[in-house]
Amino acid sequence: MLAGMPPATFSEQLYFQAPLWPDNLFGHLIATAVPGVEEWRNGVYRRSLRLPRGVGIASLRPFPDHVACTLELSDSRDSASALDLCRFLLDLDADPLAVDAALSADPLLAPLVSAAPGRRVPRTVDGAEFAIRAVLGQQVSTKAARTHAARLVAAFGTPVGDLYLFPLSFDPAALAMPESRRRTMAALLDALESGLDLSPGADRAVAREWLSSLPGFGPWTVESILMRSLGDPDAFLPTDLGIRLAAEALGLPSTPAALVRRSEAWRPWRAYAVQHLWATGDHEVNRIPA
Repeated sequence: MLAGMPPATFSEQLYFQAPLWPDNLFGHLIATAVPGVEEWRNGVYRRSLRLPRGVGIASLRPFPDHVACTLELSDSRDSASALDLCRFLLDLDADPLAVDAALSADPLLAPLVSAAPGRRVPRTVDGAEFAIRAVLGQQVSTKAARTHAARLVAAFGTPVGDLYLFPLSFDPAALAMPESRRRTMAALLDALESGLDLSPGADRAVAREWLSSLPGFGPWTVESILMRSLGDPDAFLPTDLGIRLAAEALGLPSTPAALVRRSEAWRPWRAYAVQHLWATGDHEVNRIPA
């Protein structure tokens, strides 16, 4: 049962333009999954969905030529919206040939692209949810961020079948984090309540300006939200430690300002360059669990 209603269940094959490199795509979703909201079980990634008319659960399994998608919906009229969210989450409408060709023009990136063609940018099904999670994850490890998020879900989440919706409204005072971070969260929640739109179709310039005006929102947090919530293919994270280490190892400039200058040649696909650079590190986000 979903939210007290008999669910409508159906399956669909989500096709994409090949190639698609699934390791970092599903690996990222699995490694950062919030317990209670998302799970990886028997080769299937599952998560709750907040939809126009109700709620749902999406189950996604990667195959070489498609992603198998099963949806459980409280209202069958949400089927098209749910499928769109799943496609956005997995960046399935990307043109990997165009992206790979552009990035391969840089001789230092070309070997990375050749080794893993068709990398996608892992995204989100709920922009506001991701922004809240980004604040929870500021200056802490991936494991700690998941722990903070899981506690928030346990306290304020809404049941959806055997999962929960991630809460978008709560008292920041309840968070076990520094007071400065609670102020940052309060500012974000106020902005969302006041109309900050972080959906895929939102105006990216407006969102970037609004986010940048919030206390505690530096370039890393802002660009991460633009990348994953709004699907900006050119979002870039030159201050990220993993990016800087990867750049230095490859012989790219490692200082943020110099790396930004070098990255001009990667436009408008710098978010994909970020995925390739992150993948040079040995981190669980880069692989699907056995």
